[in-house]
Amino acid sequence: MRSDAASAARKRSRVTTVTLYVLLVAVSFPFLYPTLWMFFSSFKPANEIFLQPPTLLPREWTLDGFVQVFTAQPFLQQYGNSMYIAVIVTVSSILLSAMAGYAFARIRFPLRNSAFVLMLAAMMVPVEVTIIPIFTAVNAMGLNDTHWPLIILPIFGPTSVVSVFIFRQHFLSFPRDYEEAARLDGVSRAGVFFRIALPLATPAIAAVGIMAFLRSFNMYFEALIFLRTPEKFTLGLAITRYQDFYGEQMWNTQLGAASLTVIPILVVFLIAQKQFVQGLAQTGLKG
Repeated sequence: MRSDAASAARKRSRVTTVTLYVLLVAVSFPFLYPTLWMFFSSFKPANEIFLQPPTLLPREWTLDGFVQVFTAQPFLQQYGNSMYIAVIVTVSSILLSAMAGYAFARIRFPLRNSAFVLMLAAMMVPVEVTIIPIFTAVNAMGLNDTHWPLIILPIFGPTSVVSVFIFRQHFLSFPRDYEEAARLDGVSRAGVFFRIALPLATPAIAAVGIMAFLRSFNMYFEALIFLRTPEKFTLGLAITRYQDFYGEQMWNTQLGAASLTVIPILVVFLIAQKQFVQGLAQTGLKG
């Protein structure tokens, strides 16, 4: 009897699991379909992309779109530009935001809360409001048409405030006993941060790292403002410049370039998705 009951329970559990997966696939399909359409449309001839009714799979498969990705522009160089800028911004954002978040969470200094509130208020200022004075300053320093503005602005601009907030919330939940024990052993404040607090902040590091990488890798507006030379373009700007001799958009080529652009983003997220969710969940634990 017990064996039959256990077998029936396992069977019900399997049915429930299968039903849940089927439901999740059905719910996720509207979100996945645009990405699938983008990928398969990059194999279509240009005149087939806007057929009515639209089709997911190509009627005629062709690699012309992917070939033109590399022949119409220096795509590999632009890909490298986006990658190295995103890596520098990600590493710098993690380090500086972690230090700022640790200071706001653990170090008592005058006007600490007021400074934190003022920093949060910076998120309310749209980048379009500050772009003109920033462009004027960048141009005066001779940094126009260089990658420096694309590196400095994400690290020190209003978009980094979210990263500081995530680290601050994480370090607020950091056990004070660890810190006090280290200080009794003669470890300096910097030693506590680099040797104890930061290695234990893996979820926050993953969350901030993914957001910083995505924000930098997908950067378009700042690249449009500061870059002029095609060899210095990042991918977000380069994709919009695929045009034929008549100025018409090369849609299959743009979709092919966009499909190749998605690869690093998927890799980064798949590697750190668990820590990313944990890091975001911990932002609301303590205020």
